[in-house]
Amino acid sequence: MDKVEIRKLQGFLRQSLGNQAIKVTQGRRNPDDADVHLGERQIGAITVDDEDGDRSFAFEMKIPVERPVLQDYLRRLFETDKLKIVARGKKSDSVELTSGDDFIGVISADDPKGKSFTLQMAILDIDLEDV
Repeated sequence: MDKVEIRKLQGFLRQSLGNQAIKVTQGRRNPDDADVHLGERQIGAITVDDEDGDRSFAFEMKIPVERPVLQDYLRRLFETDKLKIVARGKKSDSVELTSGDDFIGVISADDPKGKSFTLQMAILDIDLEDV
């Protein structure tokens, strides 16, 4: 992952999650990946997928709270009231995260009791063109 992609990914996450303090840096463990920080705290990681000829990115963030406080936790973390948790129809093991009318990603339960979750966001190379 080069510096231009890292800068564009940072802009995309800042815009999507509504927080200008998000910082994306080259991965410490793997230079092809990126680490995502909020202040001094690493909150997630971005991996690259270019197997099918199309370059895309996957942002993953662990969320250490239970379902009843999930939306409040994310709103406090990113300091925005625009984030909203939306049910996924018949699926009970995951929810969608939106910002206003924009779909951001899927939040899945890490365990059957719903005591922790993982946010997964797919970012296509075309998503970065306007950033």
